[in-house]
Amino acid sequence: MSEHDFSSLPEATLSESDGVRYLHLGSIWVQGAMRIRKPQVVELEYVQRMLASLLWLPSEAVGQGRALQLGLGAAAITRFTHKALRMPTTVVELNPQVVAVCRNWFHLPAEADVVVADAGRWLREQAEPQSVQLLHVDLYDHEAAAPVLDDEDFYAGCRAVLEDGGLMSVNLFGRDASFERSIARIAAVFGADQVWSLRPTKEGNTVVVAGRHVEMPARNVLNERAATIEARFGAYGLPARKWLRMLRPYAGPQPAREA
Repeated sequence: MSEHDFSSLPEATLSESDGVRYLHLGSIWVQGAMRIRKPQVVELEYVQRMLASLLWLPSEAVGQGRALQLGLGAAAITRFTHKALRMPTTVVELNPQVVAVCRNWFHLPAEADVVVADAGRWLREQAEPQSVQLLHVDLYDHEAAAPVLDDEDFYAGCRAVLEDGGLMSVNLFGRDASFERSIARIAAVFGADQVWSLRPTKEGNTVVVAGRHVEMPARNVLNERAATIEARFGAYGLPARKWLRMLRPYAGPQPAREA
């Protein structure tokens, strides 16, 4: 597909149920959601967990620097980084229909810098090295079978755009074998001691957090930060103290399961 050939991209559609508006891409798979009467709330559990990277930041540093988002979804993370954290936010999204739907139906902040482009190409050709504090990666096509960009070159581009102390959160969705391959690639690029994951959601989403020269704080510090996140962003529905119970460091490749 050329950079400006969008004819083969799936149609962005909407559905609504029990006060929640959902984004779809030509299938039943949910690509994002927003509670209509409380658009600030981060509705989907895996999207909440993508914000667990805040735990690695000193409380006084939360909201500093720039945010980058690869894959717009229903703009929940964009609304949070731009409105709650007040961080200058750039979003790279391949499908212009998704951008239009988010502007009309999902409260996409008008001030957010939205680039319609292939995320991998944008990282290679336009991203400024070491310019981003928080990077959120959620790149799935309409079939939601595996990440669209998931090789070591891509993750190297993600690491390169992070400043020292910067953090990447990635949504990984698919079979266990796919997850193990993906997290191993992330660890190969970032270093095994710079990679953590949260327990899978009941839908099967596993969030991986990777850092560029970050340190895991002591448990008491993490507890304090989690409490601060919940108090500061209570209206956004972030269960930060629950995240602590599901965090685990990367333990290396797992042995294959017997048939």
